[in-house]
Amino acid sequence: MIIHQEDFEQLQGVCDSLYKDANAKLVFIVDKNGQLIAASGNSGDMDTTSMASLAAGNIAATGGLAQLIGEKEFSSLNHEGENDNLHLSIIASKLILVVVFDNHSSLGLVRLRVRKATQALEEIIADMDERHAADQTNPLFAEITDDDIENLFND
Repeated sequence: MIIHQEDFEQLQGVCDSLYKDANAKLVFIVDKNGQLIAASGNSGDMDTTSMASLAAGNIAATGGLAQLIGEKEFSSLNHEGENDNLHLSIIASKLILVVVFDNHSSLGLVRLRVRKATQALEEIIADMDERHAADQTNPLFAEITDDDIENLFND
């Protein structure tokens, strides 16, 4: 997936809004390979790189469970802890939205706000996909010939 600066800014904006609206501790967007894309909130001493990787692994593992019972995938997962909770959502089969929250919020509020954020993220991803498809039919470097490249290195 190719993410341009304006795409990143839109993704970051959704993270920031969800962080505030859901009264979350931390919100981040991860690709299915575990690469952290955008984050909002105070991660404190949390290793967000590991968290992103483990979230992607969690989605992959539960995807295997889903297939065993005849489902394509589970669209969301919740993990309740003693102090903190996690809500993970798959967005457009490409990204994972992770919300970390505590008792200052509730699962109901988080799920409500995630639903709104999911719509915004799916629109951003659709725009990215359209742009990527257009780039494939009209590649950036299509007009550059082998002779042009040779001339660059001969100067």
